Amino acid sequence: MLIHCVDESAVRHGAIDANVASSLEAWIEEMTRRGVLLHGGRLRLTSEATTIRVRDEELLITDGPFAETKEQVAGYDLIECADLDEAIAVASRHPTAGLGTIEVRPVLEL
Repeated sequence: MLIHCVDESAVRHGAIDANVASSLEAWIEEMTRRGVLLHGGRLRLTSEATTIRVRDEELLITDGPFAETKEQVAGYDLIECADLDEAIAVASRHPTAGLGTIEVRPVLEL
C-alpha cells in the first residue's frame, strides 16, 4: 500500500496546481494499464475528520485529527508488485513523492 502524506496548508493555499492533477491522472492511467494499481482513494482535509478512541469503556470523540503533525495522510493506493524494488519504483513516479512523502507498506495477510 502507498500511503500519501502532504502538508495540508499547501492544499488549502492552492500550491497543488493543475500540473499535479494531470500528473496524477497520467500516473493512474499508466499504473492501471500496467495492472499494478488495484484501488486508490483520496481523503478530505483533517479538519473534516472525526477521531474516536475507547478508554476504560468510555467513547471519546474528537473533531479533527488526533495529533498535530506537519504532514497529514491525504490518500492511499493499493498496488500489487513483484517485490519492494518495483513498489519503490511505482511510488517514486507518483506526484505525491514530489510534494510530500509516500510510505510504502506491505499489507498484512490474515
